[in-house]
Amino acid sequence: MADVGPTTHTLDVPGARLCYDIRGSGPLLLMIGSPMGSRGFTALASLLAADFTVVTYDPRGILRSTISDPGQKATPELIADDVQQLIAALDAGPAHVFGNSGGATTGLALVARHPDAVRTLVAHEPPVTELLPDGQQVRTTIDDLCKDYTAGHRDVALRKYSALSGVGFAPPPPVGQASTRALYTPPKDVRAILDRFFGYILQPTTRYRPDLDALRTASVPVVVGGGTTSQGQLYHRTATALAELLDTPLAAFPAGHTGFQEQPEPFADLLREAFGTARTEPQPRERTTAPQ
Repeated sequence: MADVGPTTHTLDVPGARLCYDIRGSGPLLLMIGSPMGSRGFTALASLLAADFTVVTYDPRGILRSTISDPGQKATPELIADDVQQLIAALDAGPAHVFGNSGGATTGLALVARHPDAVRTLVAHEPPVTELLPDGQQVRTTIDDLCKDYTAGHRDVALRKYSALSGVGFAPPPPVGQASTRALYTPPKDVRAILDRFFGYILQPTTRYRPDLDALRTASVPVVVGGGTTSQGQLYHRTATALAELLDTPLAAFPAGHTGFQEQPEPFADLLREAFGTARTEPQPRERTTAPQ
């Protein structure tokens, strides 16, 4: 079935109005990014629309989704509650969930807080830096670069963040080529996203410590993924740490931190496999004590 493009909808949640897109048919699949919105998943969503009802959305305060209090911190718990209300409004759940980066952290909070809303979670490189042996040092560096950004030293903050994480920021396309890049985000929108990311998203997201006991005891398969070319980078390290604490293998996904954009076709194949296996062979977890 060819992807005929999404239909766009809105949902009012406490303190925000979420804008989301639906395409395809089949079991519900929700894709979550942070700070990335719906547009970043276009290629992947189009590939999976023949197998799933794919829903992508802009988190509160990002792009088309509005927020009542612009100074509100985007904690993973708050954003997970938004996602749970979105799944409930769709009335087609529980949902398979693919979360990338901060969206993967949202997915972890979603399973911990609302396990009945999730059928399977694939968490790709969640930035759960508190799980690292050098987590305190990472926290200090993030606090420092966020101060730089809010003080107006944006270029300094971006360089520090890229040096810390290994994640860069794509430059604009060459003059005359913007029309060939469907995923290109206009500079005004990029600035707004970065303002929210460094002001209200990065610190609460990286300070989130997953509820390991809840993740183990929920009857929700959790697949933790890392990129094949991001080994050694900060968010591959956090994914590895989380997989070890959950006693689950780290799943290798193609390319780097945004491999679903770099190599969408093999990435989609792996997601089909993960969700297909989970539909027929759920793996309830035994209760254990979370490591301190």
